[in-house]
Parts: sequence; structure tokens; C-alpha cells
Amino acid sequence: MTRNVVISGGGTGIGLAAARVFAADGDRVLLLGRRAEVLEKARAGVPGALTFAADLGEPAEVRRVERFVADEFGTVDVLIHSAGGAGYLEPAAESEDPLEQVAYDWNLNFRQNTLTAALLTEALKDRLADPGGRLLFLSSIAAYRGSGSGAYAAAKAALHPYAHDLARQLGPRGVTVNVVAPGYIEDTEFFGGTMTEERRALRIAETSNGRAGTPGDVAATLHWLASAGAAHVTSQIIQVNGGAERGH
Repeated sequence: MTRNVVISGGGTGIGLAAARVFAADGDRVLLLGRRAEVLEKARAGVPGALTFAADLGEPAEVRRVERFVADEFGTVDVLIHSAGGAGYLEPAAESEDPLEQVAYDWNLNFRQNTLTAALLTEALKDRLADPGGRLLFLSSIAAYRGSGSGAYAAAKAALHPYAHDLARQLGPRGVTVNVVAPGYIEDTEFFGGTMTEERRALRIAETSNGRAGTPGDVAATLHWLASAGAAHVTSQIIQVNGGAERGH
């Protein structure tokens, strides 16, 4: 049966890999992101995909997405929140004041990683298939061990209790809510140009299987969590990091 799948951050990296996996099953996929040109390029590799460009940190923009989904899909079977980042691709703070820089960094990370997911969820949760809907968040290994400044890690960690609350709220409808927390994943835009060979080697050395993760590793986990086989899995944080961080 064809399902309707909505993926934020669907133009690149993990979101795009997930879109390809679901489309290969014959599902109908909607790719969301801020950059229309990136979404159009991604759509070429995702059979039957739709795209919609919007800033998901803006309530008015999310309302536009909500109306589009209502018109095109009606019901959402799978909602995946892959939008986010640690700010590597964003402009630096304009102020040289250290506290202004902290405020900029924390606001940026909260907006990109937490607010986007919360706004889109609240706009679409009543459209999740009843029963059988799947709501999936992307967190990070940083939520367990920090991220240097703390801002990105805190923004991702905030998704965990939100997902637990939603699992209790939506469970009676037969909707599951889970979080996938990847470790170091290559072939994404996440690090911009900041990933040196030394830093990469350290990340890989932390794993038990001696390799970096791929977007496909995470996409496969998302696909399973959205399957009928995972119908009794909800309110869980699933780590995909090659053993770099132990289970909690």
C-alpha cells in the first residue's frame, strides 16, 4: 500500500537518503527544505517526489506547508524530521561581544533543530494516519556527550522528552513516535568544510566497527521504524553510531 511520507531536510544527506528508500517502496514522498534549487535537484533522484520550499522555523511558513499537505496528501503516514544542523553553513554572528555570540549560537541551534521539528509536528500531527502513523525525529550522539559549545547538543537533546510526551499523547491513536540519534555520518553537508582528516580519524576510531556511518545506515533505521514490524516500538531513542556511544 502506497504511503504518504513527509521529510524535512529532504534535499540532502540523511533526509534525501530516507526519501530514496521510501520511494523505492512505492511510497509518495514530499521533500521539505529552505532551498528550492536543492530540492529540485534532489527530486530528480526520488521517483514521484513532490517538493515544497519553506523556512520551518517560521509559523507562517509552516502553515503554508500544512495547507499544501492537506491539498496533496490529506493523511500523512510517515513524518520524518531531518532538518537541522550545528550552524556550520550559517553566517557567523555579526557582533564581537562574547555574550551576543553565545545568544546567536544558541538561538540558531534551537531554531534549526528544535523549533522546526516542533512547529511541523504540531501542524501535521492531527493528519498522521490513525492507526499506523509514524513520527520520527533525528537527534545526535551529541545529545549524550555534548557538542563543544553545548548549543547543538542541547537543541537535539530537547527532542527526546518532546518525543516521549508525543508518544504518550498519540499512542492511543496507534501512532508511534521514535528518535534516531546518529553518530559521525559522512557524505552530508553537516560539517561544511570543518571536518579535517585528523578529526575524521578520531571519530572513526571511536567506533567498534572501524568505519564512518553513511546516510543509508540512518535511512534504513528510519525505514524499519516506519514499518509494520516496528508497530510496538515507540518512545525510544535508537542510536546509529557504530558503537561510538553505548546504549542508554
